[in-house]
Parts: sequence; structure tokens; C-alpha cells
Amino acid sequence: MIKDRSGNIIAQDSAQGGALDFLYGNAFGRLITKLLSRKFISEIGRMYMNSSLSKKRISKLIKSENIDMSQYENREFTSFNDFFTRKLAPGARNVDQDPDHVISPADSKLTVYDITKDSHYRVKGCDYSIKTLLGGDEELANEFLGGKCFVYRLSVDNYHRYCYPDGGIEEEYRFIPGVYHTVNPIALLKYDVYGKNCRELTVLQTEGFGRVAYIEVGAMMVGKINNTHPKEKFNRGDEKGYFSFGGSTIVMLYKKDVIELDEDIAKNSAEETETTVLFGEKVGKRR
Repeated sequence: MIKDRSGNIIAQDSAQGGALDFLYGNAFGRLITKLLSRKFISEIGRMYMNSSLSKKRISKLIKSENIDMSQYENREFTSFNDFFTRKLAPGARNVDQDPDHVISPADSKLTVYDITKDSHYRVKGCDYSIKTLLGGDEELANEFLGGKCFVYRLSVDNYHRYCYPDGGIEEEYRFIPGVYHTVNPIALLKYDVYGKNCRELTVLQTEGFGRVAYIEVGAMMVGKINNTHPKEKFNRGDEKGYFSFGGSTIVMLYKKDVIELDEDIAKNSAEETETTVLFGEKVGKRR
């Protein structure tokens, strides 16, 4: 289930059910999924989405997902990926600049999980390892014991650029190879998507929240995660990067006793309900 910030239930993703039920819900479908999740398949898809042949898909997506194009730059797009990585129009998003506030890095569906004392978090009754998410780095995983795991899931209708959650510097970056499963919740019932998918990890030293692990997770048909990696200090709300075509996810880890969630985010997450949030929007505060 997905709710907006007012508590209203909104329609489920159009991608749920149907094809994904087939791919992840039976043995034959999972055999096909093993092929579709390989990197070269996503690379082929990326080549097509970067070509002018893909332009015809733009109007279809705008119509099917009811995308409000007044929020975005007004220009001619050269390919579907050019459209997919479009920028916002000036003033379309307001980044909360209160230094005590936790902000969303992207337009997305947010769920927050507790990180347990054994460095796991629980999704739909299944345990997932923070150590695996971080590429096997047990020392780094132990830093976040008892903390919070923020999962921001982006679907095809979302704005696919993302920002830094606070001012600070990048301390460490690493690429973690993997495959490309869909990040749709249906896949989590069968696979450790965040622990197996290709992803990029950046450890941030932030001004207000200490060390934060920021992980971009690639997904089926996402050919590239595009990060900027500034050499010097970044500011809250500065663009960190963007995803090429496909659904994607950002996972952020905060340490124990650093974050207090907004009431609706906490309630919905406890019920395993996703909450729609916007780029730069407040989702919690510093304790």
C-alpha cells in the first residue's frame, strides 16, 4: 500500500501485478528473471532508450502515469532517456533548509526500517542484512546498529534526480557489482534485491547527522547510476546524481538515536506502508 502525506491511500504502481507476478511468482518466470537481471540486458535497454527511436514512448508514459509536465523544463527531448532524466522547472521543489530537519533526497515512496542489534532490517517478514547491503563491510555495518534504514523507492513516474540530505563532505565511495532485479516490492518476497543488485555506496560526513551511508541501487533496465562526486564540500539540496531509465532505489543509513521520524512516516512504516515524499521535503528531525 502507498499513502500520501495527508494519509490518503493512492493507486498502486501500474507495474505491479501482471508481468511481475509472472516473473517472480513461479519457477518458470524466475528462470526468465535470471536472464533479464543480467547487466548486458540492461545495457541493451539503455542503448535503445538513448536513441531517437525511443522518443515515441515519451507521450505514452506521460499519459499512462498522468505526469504533470508543468513541473519540468519545457524543451524538446531527443530520446526517452533524455526525457527520463529531465530537470525540474525553477521553483518546482522547495528544499527544507532547517539544519535540524531530515529531508528526502528524491521524489519517491519512503519506508523506514529499524536496524537491529545483529545488523539486519525486516521487510514483509523477511530479514535482510545491512552488512550485505554495504558489500560485506562488517565494520561499517556495525556503525549503524540500532539506527534507521531509509528506503526511498523511485518508480517510472518520479523525478529521477537526487540530492544530498545535508551539507558535508564525501569520505568514501565504492562501486558494488551485482545484478539488476526490479525494485518493485513484489521482488523482495523472493530476492534480497538491495543486497544483490548493482549499487554505489558513498559515506557522507554530514554537518547535522554525523556519518551517513548513502546507497544508490540499480534496477532492471537501469543502465547507469550517474553520480557527480564533488571534490570539495557540498550543500544540503545540491544535486548528487541521477538514474537513467528504470525504477530505482536510494537507501540511506543513519546511526542510533540521531533521527526522530515524522509521525506519518513512522506510523506508515510500522504498517509496512510506503509514503510518497518529494525531493527536499522534511521526513524527520534531529533528536
